[in-house]
Amino acid sequence: MKLLSVTIPCYNSEAYMSKCIDSLLIGGDDLEIIIVDDGSTDRTAEIADRYQVINPNIVRVIHKANGGHGSAVNAGIEAATGLFFKVVDSDDWVKDTALMKIIDFLRTNAGSRPQLDMLVSNFVYDKVGEPRHKVMQYRKSLPVGQFFSWADVKRFHKGHYILMHSVIYRTGLLRECGIKLPEHTFYVDNLYVFEPLPYVKNMYYMDINFYHYFIGRSDQSVNQKVMISRLDQQIRVNRLMVDYYCDKDTRTKMNQMPMCRQYMYNYLEIITTISSVLALCSYTKSDMTRKNELWQYIKDKDFFLYRKLRLGIFGIAMNAPGKGGRDITVGGYKVVRHFFNFN
Repeated sequence: MKLLSVTIPCYNSEAYMSKCIDSLLIGGDDLEIIIVDDGSTDRTAEIADRYQVINPNIVRVIHKANGGHGSAVNAGIEAATGLFFKVVDSDDWVKDTALMKIIDFLRTNAGSRPQLDMLVSNFVYDKVGEPRHKVMQYRKSLPVGQFFSWADVKRFHKGHYILMHSVIYRTGLLRECGIKLPEHTFYVDNLYVFEPLPYVKNMYYMDINFYHYFIGRSDQSVNQKVMISRLDQQIRVNRLMVDYYCDKDTRTKMNQMPMCRQYMYNYLEIITTISSVLALCSYTKSDMTRKNELWQYIKDKDFFLYRKLRLGIFGIAMNAPGKGGRDITVGGYKVVRHFFNFN
């Protein structure tokens, strides 16, 4: 068994996937790199196969029909032999010294009791054209350099959350929670960092800058224009998050860990806000209909959840009446977007 499985979902990634893979190879035999070629039509498959031939003890390649990012992650989880599991997107990369520190830590604590369920580290926004890169760190919210539970977690600020780039899960936990990301759908990373949380009991935060998250391609899924064009998929993920949050078994687990429940509510709130503000930025009747249908879906699913979201500061802003209310909300969003340097 390997110590850490890293899955790299690849779709037409020939231009940048080598940088990603090379940054991981320093992990050596403790690492299992699973390159998932998700039906690429360029040289992705050829490049992946070459890495497997050169590094047969580290690199494995899965060739599959195109199913989207979630499908590739699902394939990686199913194939993984490592005790722990990480997703690294093919246009991103990791810091070599941080990777070695993480591997050393996982090796030392592989047999710990209770088992480590989730390791959190920092990530860097590598945005094209920005002289300084923003670091997402968690010093004010999580205990540093020690094992902890949800009872030890402090309140997260609005807009400050644990993302896919931040986490390494225990592979067995992902299988225990039965996570299955939807195919042919963008933004499933929100489900990836949401659904396992009620199963997470034992955590550790390493305050190191490990993951480098590239932002800058015009076709990137987090580009605002692209996100608006895929609003239906954003809302699909939003609805699945609502379903999961309202599920009876999920509620039972969350109620045993109040800080987990609060964190998951806050995360659901911000995703619902993003879905709504993208519809407002679109200024099209069809997207406004999608937004209204989302809020009605939440209301029909759980009135008390709807009321709490609707009466919160974000819910009030997202549903401000008339064109004037919409313009104020969109203007505020643009200011926040510029300040926090996203999209």
